Amino acid sequence: MLKKYQMPLFFFVLSIIGISVSGLSPSFVLNETVNRFVRNGVMIFALIIPIKAGMGLNFSVTVGAMCAQMGYIIAIAAGLGGKLGGVAALSLSLTFAIVFGVLIGHCLNQVPGKEMITTMIIGFLANGFYQLIFLVCVGSIIPVKNTEILLSRGTGVRNLIDLEPFRGVLDKIFVVTLHDISFPMFMIGVVLFFGAFINYLMHTPFGKEIKCVGDSSDRAYMVGINSKKVRIKAIVLSTVVASLGHMIYLQNIGMLNVYTGHLKHEIFASAALMAGGATIKDATVRQGILGLLVFHTLFIVSPQAGQQLFDNPALGEYFRSFIAYGTIALALIVNLKNSETV
Repeated sequence: MLKKYQMPLFFFVLSIIGISVSGLSPSFVLNETVNRFVRNGVMIFALIIPIKAGMGLNFSVTVGAMCAQMGYIIAIAAGLGGKLGGVAALSLSLTFAIVFGVLIGHCLNQVPGKEMITTMIIGFLANGFYQLIFLVCVGSIIPVKNTEILLSRGTGVRNLIDLEPFRGVLDKIFVVTLHDISFPMFMIGVVLFFGAFINYLMHTPFGKEIKCVGDSSDRAYMVGINSKKVRIKAIVLSTVVASLGHMIYLQNIGMLNVYTGHLKHEIFASAALMAGGATIKDATVRQGILGLLVFHTLFIVSPQAGQQLFDNPALGEYFRSFIAYGTIALALIVNLKNSETV
């Protein structure tokens, strides 16, 4: 039992130490943790399905994030706001996510066993095309109705876009405040709903096919399962959930950083999942929720803790990147060691 939860326990202890060293009040930390739970929760669940399908960590969830941003940008560029703009952004985001998910799935079927590094490269490649479209093509080749989002030269989208029409639309629904701590109950329910949906999906016939493919493609073939189609569907679902997760993230933030807003979400989501005890071969919703809480608690207090320890604000900020990448590295080492001792 202890071996199963060694990673979350390790990060829980680090979080307690970080809170005590940082000097931050428990109420502030809890408030921020709840906010990050609803902001980042859905994105973590996007990683579970590909892991179950034997494809490891899907670093191309950043493509899903790009789909969400494209949906918002196109809606704003068309001058749409309110409910119509929200529906348009959602529809466009899901359409892009499905199309790109299918393409990514076909690519990964060509490189069985090397999906993780391939998804990482796909993310870099997609980012290049994304930058080209919104920095060069929009305003010159692609017409824009709302010219306020364009750079002064008339070509390319500004670095920052105000999402005022969509800011906090979901977060403000059914908020309960207890002792200066705000609990957005609706959004907490949304995150838990996605977790319950993923958990339910794994117990359906399709979920059993995913697990079978993840265990052994040869065994799946012997029982009549088309492994390639199952893997494509897994990546499509992952990309769609990532897109929805990033839409939730953006409406929570209220600002869209056009060229860098989609970056590193795959790293932080992977780190949080690993912190919950997941591996590159198996992950559960429970591990995702647990990792989300302990990782982001440590992520919140680490800059202030680093500043208090070293009396240097810059070193405090470096702690964030150190924790994110260090979590994945440590988890991979622990996972490899555990697999060798089995």
